[in-house]
Amino acid sequence: MLMRTDPFRELDRLTQQFFGANGTTTRPAVMPMDAYRSGNEYVVQFDLPGVAPDSIDLDVERNVLTVKAERHPDYDERAEVQVSERPRGVFSRQLFLSDTLDADNIAARYDAGVLTLRVPIAEQAKPRKIAITGGSEAKQINA
Repeated sequence: MLMRTDPFRELDRLTQQFFGANGTTTRPAVMPMDAYRSGNEYVVQFDLPGVAPDSIDLDVERNVLTVKAERHPDYDERAEVQVSERPRGVFSRQLFLSDTLDADNIAARYDAGVLTLRVPIAEQAKPRKIAITGGSEAKQINA
């Protein structure tokens, strides 16, 4: 599984702190994630605290998985904000899925601010045994 990296994430964070921008639609903020293989699937977890489940959008096109979410402020426009450190706006992340993954059977669950995706490994990519015929007895090798 390949992941797109964003080398400008730290620069964006510093710019947001100095100029008060809290995420924009022109440059989405990157969401933190963990990814690991567990048995016959990959598990990917995204931290999205404070994001409403209906604002999360998952899309797979040509083996590219795109996760987008949006967090709005909890206060109205007339509020006198004293501190604003939590990023708001649009969050986005893209993962490039290899052909060995089954993109048609991705399962998604959102609980306690964590979006968990389970991406199964495709059947054709799993190890299998191949029978060898010939000689006096059949033998098997791992392929």
